[in-house]
Amino acid sequence: MNSLAWMVIAVLFFVAAWFAWKYYDLRKKIGTYSEQVKRSPENLPTDFSGLENLSNTIASLQSTFNLKLETLNAETSRLAAILDQLTDGVLIANSTGQVQFANPAAKKLFDVDDPIGHSIAEVVRNHQFIEAWRKCQQTKELQTESVELPARRQFLQLIVIPDKHESGSLLLAQDLTRVRRLETVRRDFISNVSHELRTPLASLKALTETLQNGALSDPEAGPRFLGRISIEVDALTQMAQELLDLSRIESGQVELIFAPVSPKQLLTSAMDRMKMQTERAGLKLSIECGDLPNIRADKMRLEQVLVNLIHNAVKFTKPGGAITLGAESNSRYVRFAVRDTGAGIPSESLVRIFERFYRADKSRAGSGTGLGLSISKHIVEAHGGKIWAESREGQGSVFYFEISVL
Repeated sequence: MNSLAWMVIAVLFFVAAWFAWKYYDLRKKIGTYSEQVKRSPENLPTDFSGLENLSNTIASLQSTFNLKLETLNAETSRLAAILDQLTDGVLIANSTGQVQFANPAAKKLFDVDDPIGHSIAEVVRNHQFIEAWRKCQQTKELQTESVELPARRQFLQLIVIPDKHESGSLLLAQDLTRVRRLETVRRDFISNVSHELRTPLASLKALTETLQNGALSDPEAGPRFLGRISIEVDALTQMAQELLDLSRIESGQVELIFAPVSPKQLLTSAMDRMKMQTERAGLKLSIECGDLPNIRADKMRLEQVLVNLIHNAVKFTKPGGAITLGAESNSRYVRFAVRDTGAGIPSESLVRIFERFYRADKSRAGSGTGLGLSISKHIVEAHGGKIWAESREGQGSVFYFEISVL
């Protein structure tokens, strides 16, 4: 072998050795860089000797990833806050019906402490809701079901939405109790006002036709019919005034004139206004009240409250019964009371008697739009007080309201 061949072999040997050394050095640097990444992934070096391009690229990717992660965490926190404050209940269940998420509203609506991990059937506890969920799982279509819960006096609506990606479902529970109550109030309004308008209008039409047919010239029937017409017109006027008063009070257009008022004088004034009416009804009206501290109130409006309560007691108390006005006080308020020995109020109606246009028993004698107690409630609340009733059927009723002392 000549000298040239040996030189070529030597050169190739040194080139191979140099590449081997560079390969070893590169592996060592990559290993060192990997250790630094494992020890401190949040502080990656951007200018690692020998791996500047690689370290800069990885650091840039990490910064982008961290930014997206922060954005995702912020959106997740915002969504969690919305779900926590949402009044509608939200449940998320997997394909087998096991609850994986529930917001506070869902726990409250379904009265469960910790629904996570329990089945849909264990949480909703209503066969109609369970059937709606099963139908959603089978058809993969949105299902809606509404259920009334008499024991809890609630009306719930459940919307089941299929999750096409995870084969699970989203359940949205809405409490429609208030909406249904408003619908009931609207129906009562239409029913009561229609009835109250129909009766006097029919009477007025009949009386007018009778007068037109010659009764006007009758010296006895003419004045009697005209008097009846006047009574019916007064009833219509009272109804219109009550509707106007309620509208103005609810919209805050009534300005209260506050001044020191004596509770005993207030009761006496209301009794004087209703004395003749109670006597005509064959009822005894009395006051049980000593000297009490003055209250800060609008005397005319609180007197209207007492008159409404007395008028209500007169309607549902038989002749020979009694109505007693009273008041007592402590250091904070004066509590007024209107007691009667009337028919009492059914327990299911007791919670609704202060609603607009509601009448506890439409079959009882007496008329009215059902606005008096609602007007009284708004007036008392405008004074910063509260009003309520206690009653048992056949044992009479007591209406209370409290007003702060001076």
